[in-house]
Amino acid sequence: MAAKIRLPLDPPHPARLQSNLGALQKLAPVHRVSTAVGDPAWLVTGYQEIKELLADPRLGRSHFDPDNAARSGASALLDGPRGDFETEHKWIATLRSRLQPFFSPGHVKAMRPRVEAITADLLDRLAKQGPSADLADALALSLPREVISELLGVPVEERPLLDEWTTAVSDAGDRERSMAGLAGLHGYGRELVGRKRARPGQDVISWLCEDGTLSDDEVAQLAMGVLFAGYETTAAALCVGTALLLDSPEQWRAVLDNPELAASVAEESVRAVSRLLPPVIRYAREDLEIAGTPVRRGELVMLAIYAANHDESVFPHADRFDVTREDNPHLCFGFGLRYCIGAPLARLELQTAFGQLVQRFPRMRLTVPAEDLTVRPTSFAAIPTSIPVTW
Repeated sequence: MAAKIRLPLDPPHPARLQSNLGALQKLAPVHRVSTAVGDPAWLVTGYQEIKELLADPRLGRSHFDPDNAARSGASALLDGPRGDFETEHKWIATLRSRLQPFFSPGHVKAMRPRVEAITADLLDRLAKQGPSADLADALALSLPREVISELLGVPVEERPLLDEWTTAVSDAGDRERSMAGLAGLHGYGRELVGRKRARPGQDVISWLCEDGTLSDDEVAQLAMGVLFAGYETTAAALCVGTALLLDSPEQWRAVLDNPELAASVAEESVRAVSRLLPPVIRYAREDLEIAGTPVRRGELVMLAIYAANHDESVFPHADRFDVTREDNPHLCFGFGLRYCIGAPLARLELQTAFGQLVQRFPRMRLTVPAEDLTVRPTSFAAIPTSIPVTW
């Protein structure tokens, strides 16, 4: 029998709470649902259950029968099985061991001057083009694109192509467009790897090419994975954070008066970015139980990070964007086995952006209410189409 609950429950938006999902969370931690493309799935909404499942090796992104696996949407990369069922855990270990050095606290600390310089340059350009501008394009989308592209060694003139491909890949409504974007992204990755092998530079792809155990395809897969993960979510967090901060003048002033709050703004923005992101998808690798609910091998399990990040038992006044929130154990970077190795870099970018933006533009304000912002349709992250500001 088809599930009565059909996803998505609430349209994602930076300034609107997901009240239907919140109401569902209060009923039970696990629910039988139908995905946006009509496939059956389990939706988990409890904070503790999601935290444990994020670290549970009995769940994964691969499937033993990928052609017949349930899907959450039409995106070729994000809404269905990914990877090889037999080697998934081994590949995760390889990925983490090869990439961890580039995202270690020490390496990220060494990147701080460069991230600060890129941010300052973007804000210089913003000041010259103002006083009216689109903050999404000028800062929130541009900063993570420039940082991750520079880290990987993507030439400046080729970066606009990456925007086109990553946007296409995340299209949850058009399977053909998503597959074409994925093919373009991977094809570019392989071509770039070939160039780096011939002429290495001081960048992640060149360093990965020095690893004699990785093929060109594996280096390209790692690099393009870093590109996608390092851009989309950080850009979304910057968008939602700037929109909500600008929509609350008293909190903007608090950060202006106390620049050290930039770190807290960054964490609260990461917690809030779950407003823009769909549930994390996993497949059961074996039969298991979630909060007493039996889940069969191969079934789709969707982890509602938004619900977890707005659980009142964990986050007092969870619906409020609060730059002074001290205890903030959000789950947007995951937990355990799959904790995001890029978290230190994302935090550096966010802290730098908020710290510099408020100090450089103390009178900045939105020209429309945050409630009236529009978002990209059918995209993985419902990033605002623009954040119009003046100062």
